[in-house]
Amino acid sequence: MPNRLSQETSPYLLQHANNPVDWYPWGPEALTRAITDDRPILLSIGYSACHWCHVMERESFENPEIAALMNEHFVNIKVDREERPDLDAVYMEAVQMLTGSGGWPMTVFLTPEGRPYYGGTYFPPEDRPGMPGFPRLLTAASQAYQTNKGEIERVTRQLAQQMGRTGQMPRGSTPLTTEVMHNAYSQLATQFDHLNGGFGNAPKFPQPMTPEFLLRYQQHGFNPRALEMVELTLRKMAYGGIYDQIGGGFHRYSTDAYWLVPHFEKMLYDNALLSRLYLHAWQITAHPLYRRITEETLDYVLREMTDAAGGFYSAQDADSEGVEGKFFVWTPAELQDILGDDAELITAYYGVTERGNFEGANILNVPRDPQEFINQRGITADELAAAISRARAALLTVRATRIHPLLDDKVLTGWNGLMLRSFAEAGAALDRPDYLDAARRNAAFLLDALRAANGRLLRTWRNGQAKLLAYLEDYACLADGLIALHEATLEPHWLQSAIALADDMIDLFWDDTVGGFYDTGRDHEELVIRPRDVFDNAQPCGGSVATDVLLRLAVATGNDDYAAKASTPLRALHPLLGRAPSTTGHWLGALDFYVSLPKEIVIAGPLDHPQTQALLTQIGRRYLPNRVVIGLSDPANPPIANSPLLEQRTMQNGLPTAYVCQHYVCQLPVTTPETLAAQLTAP
Repeated sequence: MPNRLSQETSPYLLQHANNPVDWYPWGPEALTRAITDDRPILLSIGYSACHWCHVMERESFENPEIAALMNEHFVNIKVDREERPDLDAVYMEAVQMLTGSGGWPMTVFLTPEGRPYYGGTYFPPEDRPGMPGFPRLLTAASQAYQTNKGEIERVTRQLAQQMGRTGQMPRGSTPLTTEVMHNAYSQLATQFDHLNGGFGNAPKFPQPMTPEFLLRYQQHGFNPRALEMVELTLRKMAYGGIYDQIGGGFHRYSTDAYWLVPHFEKMLYDNALLSRLYLHAWQITAHPLYRRITEETLDYVLREMTDAAGGFYSAQDADSEGVEGKFFVWTPAELQDILGDDAELITAYYGVTERGNFEGANILNVPRDPQEFINQRGITADELAAAISRARAALLTVRATRIHPLLDDKVLTGWNGLMLRSFAEAGAALDRPDYLDAARRNAAFLLDALRAANGRLLRTWRNGQAKLLAYLEDYACLADGLIALHEATLEPHWLQSAIALADDMIDLFWDDTVGGFYDTGRDHEELVIRPRDVFDNAQPCGGSVATDVLLRLAVATGNDDYAAKASTPLRALHPLLGRAPSTTGHWLGALDFYVSLPKEIVIAGPLDHPQTQALLTQIGRRYLPNRVVIGLSDPANPPIANSPLLEQRTMQNGLPTAYVCQHYVCQLPVTTPETLAAQLTAP
């Protein structure tokens, strides 16, 4: 019989709707019952693409005896961490403090008031060396609550005093300079894997914000090795198994140091950030590989991760038919049957062997440099490219007939904002109108469907139902994407919407007493602590994106309050940025904007005029990370009222005109793409 999760929209929660566990979603019903019955809470947090979450479900949550223990002793709450990052952050910090490590599935035991007293991650169904079985743990946790409440009170009090300290940022007065960037680069250079690219050893995560900082660093001419580090990493990932050689898009991370064997889930935020990173590398180098990876990744999102309403889905699972990676791997016999005359060449190119490289099958990768392969085979680059193109099309067609991994088709506002920016930038840079159309549809959808009746932004949408109050990251990432869409199209309403979101973001999340943003709004339910993450991990934290957004809007609008609120957390985090660059990559990008003189670009002219579009193309194709672009199509109705950037910005000689300024000091207005290009490339 289905439990209460059957009424939820999250695919992850719905996966557990038929468990014999008496699951509750997080909410007043469960919390009230725990207090009324004086029963502890068993909180289980995971997400749909989590392999070990599926394992624990099969082993424990589908087991009637284990479920009976859970139901007898606990109020059981299941949470999708992607829907509720606040709960995930609060209780992950507690688990890490209690055990020294964390991960998913996360298992936390709480008092009826929601205070954690014990926790961990995956637990097996029976005792294993160094790991208690889940039934033993359930019994011990229940007995501890019933018989030793004094000790639990002591533990929870100590935890409460310690929790939240990582988000505390003392106000700083140190001047912000490029010295922090030099320190960050030095730290990253010592951590870099000069053989395989990336940072550290196995498991290896892409960390796209770190190479984004390195691209900014090389753009200033500080050290050319920064670009070399990025390019090695991008080539190794593009040719490795972490990249889906057939369908495009990146898997979550590599279990080894050389990008071969991934965990096979695909996350929207990874592909948003990585497609943008490859695009920026192409803008700098014009290397065709980087453009190809950008387009294949975005094409994959359009093909498999886009809802008809305009939203982008969250994730694809690692497992199909209960086997991790089964959907993505191949045998030599399969390739021979499918590819015919091309089989021998393609098998050699992708390193396919009878032995395989993953549980007897093959993850396609490119183990040799393509030019070296071409030389060895005595073929031309065009011949190889044609064979690969035929093979990819044929294999993709066959793969489409396999049983697909689970698709997590909920739409998350923050993650969509990341992908919105990537489509907007790529559409402008690569002359892909279809990308710009996808960005427009997505932006319109988010601004319309992800709203409460009072206008409050919401976190998640699925099958026509939107719910849960949006977090800081949702406001910040959506505003970020809208700014990029305005810069790509010059359409005024996107910028106006971004400014309105920024104002709401300040109202809901800013706190003057701490000099920064909280992750939850002032209208959010009260938790054990009010979470405030300051680290950029798999995706940028809400605070770093909000800071970057306010810095750019401060230039566009002349609003000094935006600038003051953006600089405050930067000063507070100043010591951390140079010391821990691998966890502050997006903050470092915001710092770079702050200490630089960004180019302030205004294009005055009708949107549909060919010359307006020609000027816009010159901007879109260039790597200009520190820039603000505003379109002025109607001087009588500027997109921003009283903006100093827009004063006296008129067309010259009746032609669309570009103005390039720095700190509101402008060069001569120009009307041709060639003269604009010269101004944009000038120091």
